[in-house]
Order: sequence, then structure tokens, then C-alpha cells
Amino acid sequence: MAESARPSHPLSAAEAWEFTVARAKDTTFFFDFDGVLAPVADDPDAVHPVPQALDVLETLAGLVARVAIVSARPVSFLQSRFARLTHVDLYGLYGLEVLHEGEVVTEPAALPWVPAMADLAEQARAELPDAILVEYKRLSVALHYRTAPHLADQVERWGHEQAERLGLRIQRGRMVVELKPPVDQDKGMVISDAVLTAGCAWYFGDDMSDVKAFDALRAREALDPGFFGMCVAVANPETGAELSSAADLTLESPEAVARFLTDALPAFRG
Repeated sequence: MAESARPSHPLSAAEAWEFTVARAKDTTFFFDFDGVLAPVADDPDAVHPVPQALDVLETLAGLVARVAIVSARPVSFLQSRFARLTHVDLYGLYGLEVLHEGEVVTEPAALPWVPAMADLAEQARAELPDAILVEYKRLSVALHYRTAPHLADQVERWGHEQAERLGLRIQRGRMVVELKPPVDQDKGMVISDAVLTAGCAWYFGDDMSDVKAFDALRAREALDPGFFGMCVAVANPETGAELSSAADLTLESPEAVARFLTDALPAFRG
């Protein structure tokens, strides 16, 4: 395939890899964390990336222009899980935080909301049932009902009441309702900015918030005939067919993501 000939969607994984390898030094890979590089668990603090992911991400980062993780997790959490990866950028809290070349930068507009988020976390622990896991992330509060799905409506109502009272935004995820500052930042905006100078980019996601990242790659393709974007969904019963229908390719698990990348590495080495 000629380097300048962008493949048309839909296309096979082999065709996508062929184009990507030819443009390796102009390519960025983006990954969500939970559900993509690590299995989802009842206790979010107990989640770790699948072992194969660590080695393949570091290797991949040495073969392409950039590898980045774009997550709802704080950068501090991501650092604790990827401490030995020296060439992978970390975007936390949907891009409100970013670690690049050893420096953590926080979106200034979000910083005044730190005290309100701390107070909200305490209020949630006091007012919501004990079965709801309240995760305080400094710049957001996530309300997990994975172990108590029958309480989903109650959590949704409480979240909407607090969002209206405080002027916050709501982000829904896999068995979670998250309250965030009213700052314009999401995964789609992260990707839109990050691919401005890229010729090729892949995004791996498992949740509805990742559709915005998929949309950003599609939008970039529409603006730049030389840009190629590949959207990969990691299947799960909680997001169902909606996420997969927005993707070019679907993989079945974080382990499958690691195998998929590992199997492609020899092609980069020629």
C-alpha cells in the first residue's frame, strides 16, 4: 500500500496495520485504562493493568511517534500503575491533568473546584447507601454502584440534584455516575488537540465516553485527507453494541488488546 493512500473504512485489521507501519513515525496510539488495559473490578483501587500490557506499551512507544493513556483516573493513580513506563504520556480526569515528559499539568480552570469536590465526596458518603463506593479524585467524584445495581436510579437522582445545586457536569460510565467541574474538557477534546500534527492515530476504548474520542478521529479524517484514524472498541455487556457499532474493530478483553498489539510488533521491525 502506498504511504499516501489512506485506506477507506471499513477495513480489516491487517489493512490498518499495513498503513500504520508505513506511517509509524507519524502515528499516535491512545488507550483508555479501565476495561481496555485493565479489567474492570468492584473496587476501583484494586485494578491493575494486565501484565502483558506494560511491556507492549513501552515497546510500542519506541516504535511510533507517541503512546498515551487517556483515562477518567487521576494522573497520580495512573503513575502508580505505570511507574516503569518512561515513554508513555498520561492524561487523567478526562484530560484535566496530563503527565508529559515528567511534568504534571492541571487545567487551571478546574483547580478552584478542589474544595467543592472534597466536600461533595463527604456528603455522598453520608447520604448515599453504604453499598455505593464513593471515589474522590480531587477534581471529580465518582459514585460506583457496580455491587448494587438496584440502586442505580437513586444514585442518578442524587447526582443530578448535586450537579444542579453546584453547577457541575455529569459523566456516566460503566456502573458509575461521575460529577465534574463545569470545565470544557473531555476525551474527544484531548484527542482533537493531540492529533493536530499526527498523520495516523488509533484509539482503544470500552465506554460511552470513548465515543467522543472516536468522533474526534472521524472529524480529523474529514478535515485532513491524509490523516487515518482507527477506532477500536473493547467489548463488554455494559456498553453493548452501541460502542462496537461506532468502532472499526472490536476486541473482547484487555488481554486481547495486549495480544493484538504484541502480534503486530514484528511488522514494525521489518
